[in-house]
Amino acid sequence: MRTQISKRQYLGIALGTFTVLGLVWLVATTSGMIKPLFLPSPLAVLTGLFEKARSGDLWSDIGVSVYRITIGYLLATVMALVLGPLMGMSARFQAAVEPLFDFIRYMPVVAFVPLTILWVGIGDQQKFLIIWMGTFFQQVLMVADAVNQVPQSMIHLGETLGMNRAKIGLRIVFPAAWPRIFDTLRITLGWAWTWLVVAELVAAAGGMGYRITVAQRYFATETIIGYVLVLGLLGLTLDQLVRALRRVLFRYERTR
Repeated sequence: MRTQISKRQYLGIALGTFTVLGLVWLVATTSGMIKPLFLPSPLAVLTGLFEKARSGDLWSDIGVSVYRITIGYLLATVMALVLGPLMGMSARFQAAVEPLFDFIRYMPVVAFVPLTILWVGIGDQQKFLIIWMGTFFQQVLMVADAVNQVPQSMIHLGETLGMNRAKIGLRIVFPAAWPRIFDTLRITLGWAWTWLVVAELVAAAGGMGYRITVAQRYFATETIIGYVLVLGLLGLTLDQLVRALRRVLFRYERTR
């Protein structure tokens, strides 16, 4: 059985890990072991971020990226929450669409970037499409799998009570699968952040990925590292918020 630790211990260990990594980074860059062109010092990165924040570029880029990921991820999620349970409850519907979704999800989304530019142009619609493509096909299959794991005895109970398939799905299957579905949404949210950066690396006029691309042209590695750290911080913060929401929504699991 896994050893349980308190929240304070968990936080202390996590902060210790980040502290050690930061110290290793500091020593490696200040001692001259690594040239600044390849890895700038923490002070150079923080200075660069401060300048971007003071000029407003950082906040503008964060706002643009958050807007894009919100729309693209919500589109994927809404569709997955509709089609996933249908796949999980209907063998015929699953047979009709699951092989197709499996086929598409193994295609590299990066290869579709030039095509999406041809299809919808270089505006925000192209960024939404890339995020949707990178998230939806994985997400819908994971939602369907979560629904498939609902015990058949619960479905038989609904049939015994005279419920039709729609009521069984809405009142029994979906609530029973919701904790696993919520975990799926949390995991795929991290993937959406990755595809956001991919979408903004090409034909973008703003956003975190765009700023990284511009910095790459001028070998401004402090900006690249700084923006990557900001992306990681945003993702970690959002992930912890979603985790906290899960604990509130599904308190009955811990009680059980």
